[in-house]
Amino acid sequence: MDSTVAKLAHSALIALAISAAAPATAVEQNCRFIQAKPEREACYKRQEDELAARRKPAPATDAGTTLETLRQMRQDDDAVYRSINNICRGC
Repeated sequence: MDSTVAKLAHSALIALAISAAAPATAVEQNCRFIQAKPEREACYKRQEDELAARRKPAPATDAGTTLETLRQMRQDDDAVYRSINNICRGC
């Protein structure tokens, strides 16, 4: 008898794990079947909010840091151009 209960509990746990790992498309389909328009739109709004919360915000760029980076790149480019001009071509 204990073996049957253990198998049943194991099956239930597997089913629970599979349903918890269901893709987001399954949640979207649930909203589709809601008949009342206000409730359906509220469901879609909740999904949109959850999706926006999952997305990472764009990294903020500091104008001073960007300008400093551009200056450094310009200095590096100038150094490369100077070293290229010192190469003897056709010596």
